[in-house]
Amino acid sequence: MAEDQPPKSIGCLLFPGFQALDLFGPLDALNIISRTQPLSICLLSRTLDPVSNIAPPSVPLPATASPTFGQSVVPTHTLASHPPLDVLLVPGGLGTRSPDLEPELDFLRTVYPSLRYLITVCTGSGLAARAGVLDGRQATTNKAAFATVAAWGRSTRWIAQARWVVDGNVWTSSGISAGLDVTFAWIKHVWGEDVAGEAAVRMEYERHLDASWDPFAALYGLVDQEVEK
Repeated sequence: MAEDQPPKSIGCLLFPGFQALDLFGPLDALNIISRTQPLSICLLSRTLDPVSNIAPPSVPLPATASPTFGQSVVPTHTLASHPPLDVLLVPGGLGTRSPDLEPELDFLRTVYPSLRYLITVCTGSGLAARAGVLDGRQATTNKAAFATVAAWGRSTRWIAQARWVVDGNVWTSSGISAGLDVTFAWIKHVWGEDVAGEAAVRMEYERHLDASWDPFAALYGLVDQEVEK
């Protein structure tokens, strides 16, 4: 059932080394529904300087990595100066491994209580966990990084077998492409199946409708495992 008063203000948290599809997959679905729904967008970062998805120097990369291959996004607002947000989208990416993320973590701690929804993609749930937002909640993350992210949130119940997990107003997804599925599931929750289905058709995207569909958990030997607290 669609909400009577759907959220309108969408924020996206940017940081160096974000994963491109984590951000642009959900945003493209929202771009499409913004043609029929009143939405506004805030791209948030520490400054208004362009933010690259190239991992910062503090994150080790393989010797074979191409160090200059990446794309940049221009923020619209800073973490310290933005309008009220209804929804915050937090992507993952190699940048979530950076030791220099305290401003982003402080922002998450500060803004979460005023949000109607928090949506994380991939290792973006690790940032929410490090900020304490996922304490006592169920969540999931990228299965290739499951153990790493779970160590960032010892008070979180990490669900291995899940494409996405909903706990209250927090929606977390598995890795990268799962961001599209959690976004469409959230769109259905907010605006109804007709809106979600039409947007998926326009994107020529075949949605995964089962939140427990997850062949990648088995691939990484995570099925039915519990993370030690």
